[in-house]
Amino acid sequence: MNSKLLVGVGRQDITPGIGAVLQGYAPGRPAESIHDHLNLTAYAFEYESLRSIVAAADLLLLSEPFVSEIRQAMAEASGIPFDNIIICTTHTHSGPVTRRSPGEYPVDNDYLYNHLVPAAAKAAADAAASLRPALVGIGTTHSDVGINRRQINEDGSISLGQNPYGSYDPIMTVISFREPDGKPIGNMIHYGAHNTASGKNPEITRDWCGVMIDRLEELSGGITAFFNGCEGDCGPRLPSGKTTGNLQQALELGGQAATDAVRAWCSIKEWRSDFDMRVISGTVQMPLKKPASLPELEAELATFEDPSAISGLKLTHYKVVQERIEAVKSGMQFKDFSDMPISVVSVGPVAFLPIPFETFSVITLRLRKYSPFTHTLSLSNGNGSIEYFPSQDQLIRGGYEVWMFTSMKLQPYADNSEQCFVSGCTELLRKLKNNKPL
Repeated sequence: MNSKLLVGVGRQDITPGIGAVLQGYAPGRPAESIHDHLNLTAYAFEYESLRSIVAAADLLLLSEPFVSEIRQAMAEASGIPFDNIIICTTHTHSGPVTRRSPGEYPVDNDYLYNHLVPAAAKAAADAAASLRPALVGIGTTHSDVGINRRQINEDGSISLGQNPYGSYDPIMTVISFREPDGKPIGNMIHYGAHNTASGKNPEITRDWCGVMIDRLEELSGGITAFFNGCEGDCGPRLPSGKTTGNLQQALELGGQAATDAVRAWCSIKEWRSDFDMRVISGTVQMPLKKPASLPELEAELATFEDPSAISGLKLTHYKVVQERIEAVKSGMQFKDFSDMPISVVSVGPVAFLPIPFETFSVITLRLRKYSPFTHTLSLSNGNGSIEYFPSQDQLIRGGYEVWMFTSMKLQPYADNSEQCFVSGCTELLRKLKNNKPL
């Protein structure tokens, strides 16, 4: 039984070919070139008889059912248990279509099954095969790469832009690993902001985070990946005041992010060999909202235009309202709660908490405050992506993210979902921390 922390890293190229349809803003645009390659990077950990993987893929979103298939392939290739594997996406809007979204192009299943799954399995196997004794260093810095993107207009409406007085998380964290002789192993960068600076361009790119990753990797010599935090209501701080721009703006912002990441890495003063690693799996009970009354639903349906004249998200919403009406008429018994599986991995004072949503910053900031771990890194779109997860204080303001949260399902999550989620995750984190002393 090994009583020292072991770390290994595996990376695979997951760049689609030229002509692949790109997902995100301006859906349906074919890739005309590859500016920089997309990767899937897996970090394997072992302590005593326990092993785990935390991985990041340079993609927009992955559905929960498909993530289960990826995790299973990674488990079989590496020998690491399914529940001990976390995979999240960096949320680039310049990658292939990997999850169905209303109004967008179909999922590229050929890419998913013939490229992504084998690449994920190989990265996991390589990471597990390269496990070796590691020292851990942790650095943090203030970064203004991101900004709240829920712009409040003069009439009180919300649009995608920049909100300089809105919530965001300014902390960038770098977790760095090296061998006892100083040889670099890898780095994990954590920060929260949409990768949308280049979201309408025809190039395949990791967006602004790619510059940051490459700069720290070149300087440190260790394989580096980005793990996106509270990107649900946070976008790139572009000089135009918008949340999306072009490739040049992405590169410029990436340079700023690179400077911040390097500063965080350089702030590391201590490299520890006595950290352990732990894993906990559980469920968080999420409350569900029951549909409105039949008259209210029928009145809502009457507000829509002719269904043949609408498309995309509006058409999806129309169909959901129809589905709710039929469910109410049939006397369907609606659920009060749904159980959400959550697996958390900790390395010493760092907890990696996957959240299967595009998470609003207040939620992740609260989790950090209540967590017993010094560094609680919430990973948006972790082990799947369901939808946006707005904080309760933002529900009354509405806007695109809130509308998606309330309008795309037969039973959306209830208004008090934030509190239930924060309480459930905090309980999991405390159980993990109290498992045994550091």
